[in-house]
Parts: sequence; structure tokens; C-alpha cells
Amino acid sequence: MIRITKIFTFESAHVLHNYDGKCKNMHGHSYKLFVTVKGAPIADPSHPKNGMVVDFSDIKKIVQEEIISQWDHGVLVNATTEHKKLGQSLELQGHNVIFAPFQPTCEMMLYAIAEKISRRLDPSLELVYLKLHETENSYGEWFASDQKTN
Repeated sequence: MIRITKIFTFESAHVLHNYDGKCKNMHGHSYKLFVTVKGAPIADPSHPKNGMVVDFSDIKKIVQEEIISQWDHGVLVNATTEHKKLGQSLELQGHNVIFAPFQPTCEMMLYAIAEKISRRLDPSLELVYLKLHETENSYGEWFASDQKTN
């Protein structure tokens, strides 16, 4: 098995409901997302992707459609709280609002990203790792192996 990683960047803002620090105020980040999948390289000389686990452009297409095109330059709000009204007000003013069914922390965003990517991957591939930087020095990690239950 070989692991393949592609890195993405996007800009998004979020507001954290009921948070007790500075980040209770709406603010943005330059996110950096690492996406790692694993699989066996294709071993068919007649296949155009011979020797590849996956074409990097296939990962790019999934992440672009599921994450970047939706979240880039958007504001994530927790739609299960009164922040939904804030989001609706911003949307009426023409802003790109992502109504998340969760608190839009780095941690919860990773769960959402994992779900969105996993459902689009070819069955021969497995999403094994995500890393999401909010800042240069602060990030969260998601490991598929940590999600499995016995």
C-alpha cells in the first residue's frame, strides 16, 4: 500500500457560539488542508494510470467540489444555534454563508471534511489522514484508524 497526499489552501471565516475567548468574535483563517489516501498502485500496463494509486487531479477534483468551492471565502456558522440568524442576515447582504450543523471548530470541520471526501472516493482508495491548519502553528489531525470501533 502507498499513501498519497495532496495539499490545499482556502480562506474562510467562522464564529464560535458561546465560546469564552477572543475567538467568540467572527474571524478568518488561511486554512491549509492535507489530504492523504492509501491504496495499491494500478498494475496494468494498458491502464492510463498504470503505476499510480490515484491521479492527484482526482483528489483535487473531489476536494475542490466538496470543500473549496463551498467554503472558500465563506463564513461558517453553527446553524443549530442563534448564530443561524446571524448567518441569514449575512446571506441577505450577499455573503457566502455555510450553515454548519456543528460548532465550526477546526476539529468539527475535520469530521465534516472526512465525511465529504470519503463518500466520493473510489472504493479502491481509503482516506487515512487529514490535517487542517488554522494558523501556521495550530492545526488539528484526523486519522481513519482513530475512527474505527471494535
